[in-house]
Parts: sequence; C-alpha cells; structure tokens
Amino acid sequence: MSDMEREAMEYDVVIVGAGPAGLSAAIRLKQLDADCSVVVLEKGSEVGAHILSGAVLDPCGLDALIPDWKAKGAPLNVPVVEDNFYALGASGEIRIPNFPMPPLMNNHGNYIVSMGNVCRWMAEQAEEMGVEIFPGMACSEIVYGENGEVKGVVAGEMGLGADGKPGPSYEPGMELHGKYVFLSEGVRGSLSQQVIAKYDLAKGKEPQKYGLGMKEIWEIDPAKHKLGTVTHTMGWPLGSKAGGGSFIYHLENNQVYVGFVVHLGYKNPHVFPYMEFQQFKHHPMVAELLKGGKRVAYGARAITEGGYQSMPKMVAPGVALLGCSVGMVNVPRIKGNHNAMLSGKAAAEAAFEAITAGRSGDELPDYEAAVRDGEIGKDLYKVRNVKPLWSKFGLIASLAVGGFDMWCNTLFGGSLMGTLKHGKSDAEATEPANKHQKIDYPKPDGKLSFDRLTNVAFAFTNHEESQPAHLTLKDDTVPVVVNLPVYAGPSARYCPAGVYEFVEEEGKDPRFVINFQNCVHCKTCDIKDPSQNIVWTTPQGGDGPNYPNM
Repeated sequence: MSDMEREAMEYDVVIVGAGPAGLSAAIRLKQLDADCSVVVLEKGSEVGAHILSGAVLDPCGLDALIPDWKAKGAPLNVPVVEDNFYALGASGEIRIPNFPMPPLMNNHGNYIVSMGNVCRWMAEQAEEMGVEIFPGMACSEIVYGENGEVKGVVAGEMGLGADGKPGPSYEPGMELHGKYVFLSEGVRGSLSQQVIAKYDLAKGKEPQKYGLGMKEIWEIDPAKHKLGTVTHTMGWPLGSKAGGGSFIYHLENNQVYVGFVVHLGYKNPHVFPYMEFQQFKHHPMVAELLKGGKRVAYGARAITEGGYQSMPKMVAPGVALLGCSVGMVNVPRIKGNHNAMLSGKAAAEAAFEAITAGRSGDELPDYEAAVRDGEIGKDLYKVRNVKPLWSKFGLIASLAVGGFDMWCNTLFGGSLMGTLKHGKSDAEATEPANKHQKIDYPKPDGKLSFDRLTNVAFAFTNHEESQPAHLTLKDDTVPVVVNLPVYAGPSARYCPAGVYEFVEEEGKDPRFVINFQNCVHCKTCDIKDPSQNIVWTTPQGGDGPNYPNM
C-alpha cells in the first residue's frame, strides 16, 4: 500500500511506542522546548495495554527525567524491603546469601511497580505538557524521503480484509512526518527490524539474544503476603534444559507478580517454556504461597538479553532506536526500564540540539555517544559477560565466574576475560529433535497450573478476525516440510499463547494452523523459529492484549 495517497501531518519528532523510552523522549523534548511539536503513536488500545515487565524499577531514570516524581503522584508505592535469592531443587531450596553479590545486584532503593501503570502516569505528564498521544494507532510502514532517510511512518490503517485488500470499512491511515523519528517499539519491533536491516545497523555486533518472560498476577492469602518482598530463583524445573529463572514480587492489595523467564538459546526443541513456568508453581515453596489464592492476569513478552555487545548502531538518517529496540536490559539485575528512560532522555536532547541548529533527517551521533559512553553503557558494560557465560557453561559456572567477573568490572573497570561473544542466534542454537529426548510435562491441575488457552483469556487479548493474519510465513511449506520432521514442530511449544498448531487428520498430511487471534505480541516466534520463516507484523491498531496492571 506504499504507493497510496494519504493525508500527511508534520511534526518535529514522531515517536512510535508509548513505553518508558518513548514517553521519556516526549517529556524531555517538551521540557527543552514547549513549542516543539511531538506525537506519540501507540498500537495498544490504551497506553499501558501492551506493557508487560517484572518489574522492580530502579528510579534513576525517573530521577533524571522528573526529579519531583513523588510529589507528582508517580505510582511507585512499594519500596523493596527484602531481597531473596534461592537455588531450587525438585523438593527443596537453598538460600543464596546476598553478601557475596556485587553492589549492583542490591535492590535497596528500588520499587515494585506495574510498568503499565507507570507508563499511564507518564502519558498524563506528557499530555499536560502538550504532547499528542494517539493510542490504537499501529504503525505499519516506514516512510522514506528522497535521499533514503526515514521521513515518517504510516499509522492507523484499518479495515483490510483477510486477503490483504481494502474491505468495505477500509481506512488508509495517515502519514506522520517528523524532522526525526524515534522507534521505541520494545523488543523486536517490526519497524525497528526493518530499519536495522536496511541500514545494516547490526554490522560488526554480536547477535541479539532473547529470553521469554511469562507472568501471572495472583491475589493471595493476606497472611502470606509480605509487602515489598522480592524473590528470585534459579535451577528447578529448568535444570540443564535451558537458562532462566523466576521472580516473585509482593505488591499492594495482597497481590504478587509470579513470573518465569526462559532464555531462548536452548538447544532441545522439545523444551516447552510455558509448561516449565506452570511446573515451577508446583514447587513446595511456591505452591504454599499461592495455595488458596487466585490468578487474575497472565501475559508474556520477549526480553532482550544480548546486552552491551549486541546493541546495534542506534541511529540512521532521520531515525533513532530507543530502549529495547536496541536492547538495554541488564540481565543479572533483570532490569531495563531505567535504561529505556535514560535513552529516551538522551535521544530527545540530541534531537533538540539538532533541530535548534536547523538540522533534520540526518543522523544523531550525539545520542549514540550518550548511550554508549554514559550511564547506560556503564551499566551494561559491567555485566556484559554474564549472559555468554551462562549460555556456554551453565548455571553453576555462571554464578561463580559471572559473579567474579562482575566484581572485577565493578572494582577495576575491566575483566580478565575481556568481552565474551554470544556466537549463535537463538534460532541457530536450536538443534534437530533427534539429538534430544522428548520431555513429558505434567498436566496442569487447574488450580496452580493452567493450560495455555485458559490462561490466554486472562491476557484479555483480542484481534479482529477479518483482517489479514499479522503472523506471516516467508514460505508456507517450511513448517510441515522442514520444522515438523527436523525440529518436531517447535512453534507448537515455544509460543506462550498457543498460536501455532500442527493438525493431523487421518489419511491427510499435517496442516500448520496459525491462530493469530490468541497472539499476545511477545515476538517469540519471530525470534526462535529455527528456519527464521515467521515474520511478526503489526495487526490493526488497538488489537492485542489488554493488560490491566502488568
């Protein structure tokens, strides 16, 4: 549809994505120049609808952006009061003491939050300053200028039929043009991937690595609730099958966030991340906490884990990548929201200087330098070897050697190991099924553990069924001809929402079915498919999950 005539609107800066990075950029631009015209486009039905994070928030990003956030009513209401680490076995646990851990692992001064609610509050601050925020506006295309620069985006195209052609209620959307465009789409954003590929921004960098984070909100027995307690675990049930671990955070209203992260670099295609999460809740320590409670929400999201050595170049003509579009998560801390906010602030300052100097449509090298040489780069540099150590040598070695390496980087600003490489992408790490044993997972009991389709209902996800599937295949034959016989059809397991299934009927060849209505926009399929045959694109605006306070 790129040759279609559309109405266009002009802005100083166009921001795609109302997450912590995009909203921070919008707020900072208005702080610097109240007359700067800024628009934020959000594909969710409202700001926060697609935000899913742990989350224990380091407030340093908010401190830098809005120093009086507390007086302005930011929803940071639960300071961390207790920090626990456990190594789990099948029937017990061992407490890992806090004292050997580097200071960066300390959660003192951090807050247990709903990042969805933090973003809703940030959006209110931005709108009060004059930022235009349009939810329900999916950005489906990049608009390029005459010299190949990013000029804007197409947003709000609606009413396409299942065949991809305009239906009776078709709306072509609009082009929103900016002197600069910020892409803050979160992990594996579709426009960000296009920009990285077009301008070869990942050249010379390590492959980006990812984890799959799954999360439930539980209301538990008040007698078991410990406000402000943060617990992380590793070990069972994953064992040596994959890297990862869990988090349990006690927030207000007798609620706890129960989450599980599986690193997507696992080799065995029989691994079923969602079922690992469900099995985890049957550990005696966790089951006792949740007994008598009820799950009230569920969601899933990919997490960038490549860190310092995997960050692509962040700027190209007319465009800058912010936050998790670059990958700014500190893996051992399980934190990236503070860096997302700092990146938005830095991008805004670079764009303001450029616009003030009369520039537009060029690169913003000052933004890239601020990220790599500033607080974000320092934060990620200290922990850059933890992920590759874990991937190559497993949990125990990563605890010991990774901890030593973090201490060296903290105390001396460097490492005896230099900077380790990640090697393969997560898709390339997947090995043929015949090299591995099939894994039998316990059936969910409906009390502590749940089947995927039951849980997806608690993500409140919805997609207009008459539109084209937003999950597309480069080659329709690959799932059945390659992925099923070679890799045992891993998409039926790695998707945490049950989108993909292989239907076998007597006397017929298997069929690959995409139930795109179930999609919670986690992007795992785009990342983990061993043939890299699945491409995640944006559905029409407003579709997808509707997370309450994730």
